[in-house]
Amino acid sequence: MNNLLDPAILFFGVGVLAGTVKSNLEIPPAISRFLSLYLLMALGLKGGFALSHSGLTASVGTSLGAAVLLAICIPWAGYWMLKRFVSGFDAAAVAATYGSVSAVTFVTAVQYLENQQIAYGGHMAAAMALMESPAIIMAVVFANALRQKAATGVVTVGGGVAALGGPAGKPTVSVGKILHESFTDGAQLLLLGAMVVGLITGDSGKQAMQPFSGDLFKGMLAFFLLDMGLMAARNLPQVKDKSPVLIAYAVLGPVVHASAALGLSWLLALPAGDGALLMVLAASASYIAVPAVLRFALPEANPSLYFGLSLGVTFPLNILVGIPIYVSLAHAVLV
Repeated sequence: MNNLLDPAILFFGVGVLAGTVKSNLEIPPAISRFLSLYLLMALGLKGGFALSHSGLTASVGTSLGAAVLLAICIPWAGYWMLKRFVSGFDAAAVAATYGSVSAVTFVTAVQYLENQQIAYGGHMAAAMALMESPAIIMAVVFANALRQKAATGVVTVGGGVAALGGPAGKPTVSVGKILHESFTDGAQLLLLGAMVVGLITGDSGKQAMQPFSGDLFKGMLAFFLLDMGLMAARNLPQVKDKSPVLIAYAVLGPVVHASAALGLSWLLALPAGDGALLMVLAASASYIAVPAVLRFALPEANPSLYFGLSLGVTFPLNILVGIPIYVSLAHAVLV
């Protein structure tokens, strides 16, 4: 309940309400882009300042390794499960979306931990960056394999045979090109660059940047969540006619992913704050970076499917109820 009374979350609710009643309230795209870059820069600085105190320890390496493992296992499992119900390309796209991460969900979780005075490692921002790309790469590999099979005729989907929805012999997409785009993406470079700046400057940098990365953070997050509420409400109609299996995946998949992250955190004896953020990352779904890449890399997939599910269903659930539940479970199991 305390999470719902947070001003940032309440502004998300205002955005959802405005979008639902078809208000003309709108955040200009340029302002929305600026807000997202600000949040990533501020988050990177916070992570860098925290790392300047803790240093690159074995615990940091363990957390980052766990993040990469989840980033590989979640999209792999999602693809092999979903392709029993939808085309291979749609399965790859949805699995990539849910195998990657949402920076806004992560930033909201960080703010929630700070409100609850729960300590967390600054290196978890690096974990978020590491978890973004593996799912995209795997989706491209799956799609290329499907195209190769399509070139020979048909491909098995579930228990039967189905067309792939794309022309046979369609050129494959270079994994190298996707790798380059993933690791040179401006938002990701800004996040990692800000972490390096915070790590180098330490306490003096933290004091100098406090008005920017500290005092303004809460208000900027509230403004951005207002925009996200508008987007979520306006994309929810896209999922009304989708398969119940996909709706169930959008609701229950994040719970399963977060549970896997909790179990891994317990096995590795991660601190409660780090485990909570790992759960949030595992449970989140990308609605910015991955859809942008998939439109180019997997044109055969239906954008309204993976974008609508992630932004219209999973994102609101995580913001409104998921984050406090994940944090509570992590605090109960890992403390």
